[in-house]
Amino acid sequence: MTDKVVVITGGSRGIGRAAAIAAAARGFRVVVGYASNQAAANEVVSAIEASNGKAIAVKCDVGSEADILALFKAADEFGALGALVNNAGIVGPSIRVEDMSAERIERMMAVNVTGSILCAREAVKRMSRRNGGQGGVIVNLSSVAAKLGSPNTYVDYAASKGAIDSFTIGLGYEVAAEGIRVAGIRPGLIDTEIHASGGEPDRAHRLAHMVPMKRVGTAEEIANAIVWLMSDEASYVTSAILDVSGGR
Repeated sequence: MTDKVVVITGGSRGIGRAAAIAAAARGFRVVVGYASNQAAANEVVSAIEASNGKAIAVKCDVGSEADILALFKAADEFGALGALVNNAGIVGPSIRVEDMSAERIERMMAVNVTGSILCAREAVKRMSRRNGGQGGVIVNLSSVAAKLGSPNTYVDYAASKGAIDSFTIGLGYEVAAEGIRVAGIRPGLIDTEIHASGGEPDRAHRLAHMVPMKRVGTAEEIANAIVWLMSDEASYVTSAILDVSGGR
């Protein structure tokens, strides 16, 4: 149990929502970052408070540095930062690279890569013992797409998650001696709303036959891995990336 604050970006739905509820159950005070769906974010806060947890919702498009700074300012007022879950991410409609616009690629990288790096920057400023902090954990959400490349679907998304893998390894080495652990999770086909935002709401179930376990995963299964990495049970884990993908 802890009274430390965890910032979870993209915390209003899917994996972020499940991670917020799981972290609160383990004693974290949760800052639920959300890009646009305030009602969904407020519902997560209400669910946490109904179980005697503490949470706040803060609007934050991680494609905006100003929003990120405001998110961490709100976290500072809520308590001492102990963890960051870089969960916010976007996909686009399935498309070949030859048909991608610069605007699509730039937005993908701004949210999935630059946003995660800037959030980690703010977390390190607060948690690093080098800066007077008490240490902490950063968990970055990658994707099995980083290994598979997602041809004919969204190579740009896969590339953005490949960048997250490299960032996880490098930042982990950089801050390992300062009390901060950095780890990544590569989810496989998970039953969340992100597929609908990419134009294929049934994608996970349609491709379930390709998974060795022959089923899709749940947001709660990813959340369980996230909160384990945040816990002292994972105290010797850093610069590591865990596949939670049913073997895919």
